[in-house]
Amino acid sequence: MKNKGTIFTNVQLSDGTTTNITVSGEMISYVGKDIDSSLDVVDCSGLIALSGFVDLHTHLREPGFEQSETILTGSRAAAKGGFTCVHPMANTNPVADNSAVVEQVFALGHSAGYVQVQPIGAVTANLEGKNLADLGKMNASAAKVNVFSDDGKCVSDSLVMRRALEYVKAFDGVIAQHAQDPQLTVNAQMNESALSLKLGLTGWPAVAEEAIIARDVLLTEEVGSRLHVCHVSTKGSVEVIRWAKSRGINVTAEVTPHHLILTEDLVSSYNPIYKVNPPLRSQEDVLALRMAVADGTIDIVATDHAPHTADNKDCEWGEAAFGMIGLETAAAIVKTTLIDSGLINWSRFEELLSANPASISRINNQGQKIEQGSFANIVFFDPKSEFVVDAATESKSSNNPYIGMKLSGSVVHTLFRGAFTVKDSQVQEIGNTNAH
Repeated sequence: MKNKGTIFTNVQLSDGTTTNITVSGEMISYVGKDIDSSLDVVDCSGLIALSGFVDLHTHLREPGFEQSETILTGSRAAAKGGFTCVHPMANTNPVADNSAVVEQVFALGHSAGYVQVQPIGAVTANLEGKNLADLGKMNASAAKVNVFSDDGKCVSDSLVMRRALEYVKAFDGVIAQHAQDPQLTVNAQMNESALSLKLGLTGWPAVAEEAIIARDVLLTEEVGSRLHVCHVSTKGSVEVIRWAKSRGINVTAEVTPHHLILTEDLVSSYNPIYKVNPPLRSQEDVLALRMAVADGTIDIVATDHAPHTADNKDCEWGEAAFGMIGLETAAAIVKTTLIDSGLINWSRFEELLSANPASISRINNQGQKIEQGSFANIVFFDPKSEFVVDAATESKSSNNPYIGMKLSGSVVHTLFRGAFTVKDSQVQEIGNTNAH
C-alpha cells in the first residue's frame, strides 16, 4: 500500500477548502483537484484532514510499570486517537534521566511502529529535585531529547530550576514544569473549595500551582530560556501566563482534555476515576481555560494520559492513584468543548493538537502543513460523528472518566508516515512494518 500510492479524495482541509491528497511512500506527493485513477482511491467525503496529532504529555509506563501500559499498547491507543507522535514522561522505573533509558524508550517506540515516540527526559536525577540529570547527553543521544520534565513532581527548588533553564538554553531545549508547591499540597486530595470541606477531603489550593508558575516565568525571563507549563488547571494560572506573555517571556502552556470538560462536582461521588493531579477544578476555572485556549494564552492540548491498574483505582479515594486515560478521547473532547461551542475553528484545532506541540518540542517532521513534500502524518476526522463513550480501549488500563458521556467527532483513519495505523476506525495490525 505504501509503495503503490493512495489518493484520498473529496477531503476538507482545516482552512475549509476541499481537495484530494495523494500519498506515495512516506510522503504527501500531491495536494490538488487532479485524480490519478491508477492509484488506490479512498473516498473521504465529509471528513476533515488534519496534520497528525502530537501529544506533548503522555505516560506510557515502560520501563517498570508494564502492568498499566506498554509502549506498544499506548502507541496503539495514541493512533486510535489520531496521534502520530507522543512524548512519554520520564517517571518510569528506571527513571528516564540518562541516555540509555531514553534510547531504550525511543527504540521500543520505533519497533512498535504506530507513532513516533519522542521521549521526555527527567530534569533531575531520579526525579529527586536535587541534582540535574544528564540533560546534554540525553539531547545528544539517538533519542534527541529536547523536552525535560520531572512530571508527577515539581522542580520546587528555585536554584535547581534556574540551573535547568540555563543548561537547556544552550541547545534550545525546554523545561516542562509540573507546577505544584509541595509544601502547600501535603496529602491534598481535591480542589480546595467549599466542596472539599463538605466532603472532608484535604484541599489542593489553586495558589500551589499559580505561585510556581509565577516564580518560573520570572526565572525564565531572567535566564532568557524556554518554559513550558504542564496541565494548567486554574483561572489564576491563566492570568499569570497571560501576564508573562504580555512581557515577552518565552513561556508556553498546555491544558488537558479533562480540565476542559470535567469539574470538581464529580468528586462528590468519591469515585477515584475522578482523582487526578492537578485536581478537577470549578466550572469557573473550566470556562477560563476554554477562553485561554481560544485567545492563545494556552498553546496546546496535551492528554496527560495516565493509565493505572484496577488495583490502583478500584479502592478508597485516599488510597487511589492520581490519573486518567485520555489518548483515544482527546480530539473528541476538544471538538465538543471548543469547536461545537464556537470558541475555535479547525485551523486553531490543528494548531492545538499538532503544529504547536511539534513546534515546542522542535520536531520538524511532525505538525507539518498538509502539502506536497510533507511527511504523510495525517488524521482523517469525522466532525459530524456523535457517540457515547464506552469502555472499549486499546490501552492496557481502563481508568476512563468519560464512559457514558456523549461526545462529537471521531477519528476515521490515521496515517503515520504514509501507512494506515487506523483504517475505518480500526487499529491496524502492522507489526513493525511501519518502523522507520
